[in-house]
Amino acid sequence: MIIKVCGMRDAENIRAVEQVGIDWMGFVCSAKSPRFVSTCPAYLPDSVQRVGVFVNATEQEITEKVSRLKLDILQLHGEETPAFCDYIHQRTGLPILKAISIRDEEDFQLALPYQYLTCLHAFVFDTKCGTGGGSGRKFDWRILEAYQGTKPFLLAGGIAPQDAADILALRHPLLLGVDLNSRFETAPAMKDVKALESFIKQLSHK
Repeated sequence: MIIKVCGMRDAENIRAVEQVGIDWMGFVCSAKSPRFVSTCPAYLPDSVQRVGVFVNATEQEITEKVSRLKLDILQLHGEETPAFCDYIHQRTGLPILKAISIRDEEDFQLALPYQYLTCLHAFVFDTKCGTGGGSGRKFDWRILEAYQGTKPFLLAGGIAPQDAADILALRHPLLLGVDLNSRFETAPAMKDVKALESFIKQLSHK
């Protein structure tokens, strides 16, 4: 199971989180977020995949961050169309994660227009909220059974340290991993390393 820790910014915290056994690290490139990476951190991870998280960004904004942060993956968390996803993939050569906001079963229909994009590595199923980006809240994970697509997905939205057992109980064949953020923080963009270590240890004990 892929473990993505998102919303990183502090160099020493990045260095510490990199060592706990995660696979992907997310850097929020939306100025409206309290976790916005306005300048390049003094340290960037070299043993995990770097994911740039964008919300309705322009091509120029994305390509500048790709160069500055040396990104490996693009996560598009706004209202980006399938055509834009494909275009920005062609411009950058990077695989795409597309966030889909979920409240009920019908929201999985929003994923259908992106389903056949060859550039799409996976969806990110996050809790629907009134603003762009993440909500820090869970949706009802039981409705994941309604997702009948062909692309894998990361589960996001309010995952907390005490949720490891519930995640292990999920049996959807396309569950690729989890996206961890605010519930593992001591402050915006500062992750609790011990909480992450404990959570990851629980997930590994299948």
